[in-house]
Amino acid sequence: MISPYHLEKEEKSQQLLEKLNALTKWHFENCQEYKDMLKKGNSLLVAKELNEVPFLPVQLFKLLDLKSIPKEDVIKVLTSSGTTGQQVSKIYLDKKTSVSQTKTLVEVMKPVIGCKRLPMVILDTKSVLKDRKSYSARGAGILGFSNFGRKHFYALHDDMSLDVEGLQAYLKEYAGQKVLLFGFTYMVWQYVYKATLAQGLKFDFGDSILIHGGGWKKLKDEAVDVRTFNRLLYEQLGISEVHNYYGMVEQVGSIFVECSEGFLHTPSFADVIIRDPITFEPLINGEQGLIQVMSELPKSYPGHSLLTEDLGTIHGIDDCPCGWKGKYFSVAGRIPKAELRGCSDTFQGGAQL
Repeated sequence: MISPYHLEKEEKSQQLLEKLNALTKWHFENCQEYKDMLKKGNSLLVAKELNEVPFLPVQLFKLLDLKSIPKEDVIKVLTSSGTTGQQVSKIYLDKKTSVSQTKTLVEVMKPVIGCKRLPMVILDTKSVLKDRKSYSARGAGILGFSNFGRKHFYALHDDMSLDVEGLQAYLKEYAGQKVLLFGFTYMVWQYVYKATLAQGLKFDFGDSILIHGGGWKKLKDEAVDVRTFNRLLYEQLGISEVHNYYGMVEQVGSIFVECSEGFLHTPSFADVIIRDPITFEPLINGEQGLIQVMSELPKSYPGHSLLTEDLGTIHGIDDCPCGWKGKYFSVAGRIPKAELRGCSDTFQGGAQL
């Protein structure tokens, strides 16, 4: 098995650049709005290095319907999470893009989970998967990660209360076996950890591994960082192995997984660049700025190079103590939205030409 973290900087950059340039050309030819935006910004169609690949602000997917395929080829529409009244991103997938995202997610997770499907507890409610043609970010995440498990058990009722008896019975049935747990960071905290604490319950998940992702803002408001989160989950639930990941519905399949040293890593098919929030110039390693994410997967929509609303720092390349190659980085949180609005308005203006 070839690890998705085996390529060193030069080889990876060359391979990824070729694929990203091909995607830029494809979307330029097949998505009118994308074509208009690149013309408006005088963007390069053929970049000579990764930091020259044109990017779109991720929030554009909340303002425009961007797709590079005919309407009849759309098999699934993903939407970002958002509170009532908020605009959500809409991501249009065809069969080829959907399959490649699923396959790639499996490859990315193999070094962490292995190749064998494990009994799986999904720390969420099954009702989030009701509409098979339109998935929220939660639904897309559950659907993608459920491929790693078998005998799936949904630990929450529709009202978000914990199914205590069902969970106890499931853990008893698979006692002595490695169990895979998946959930979204805040939901694991709010509806599993805090719920068991409030009810005076303790669980022992035994030989288990938790994969979780999503925003940390609400936890940081409670002064909970990654180390505190992991420690409390071990004390209350007996979960000893925890891996966070960074990802978004706009690039499903392209996730950045936390290694044994606590850093997020870029696999061979994806990369990150950190940019100055004001000038958008690339920053050197160790400096905090806006995260640009790049992936060779999105072909049904122009999402191969996106400027996020998140702040992060690259800590090194190819020399992480965990042994994985590629850039390794951390995410600090979200930038105030007002600071990016000008960038979004510029691109949207181009789309209206």
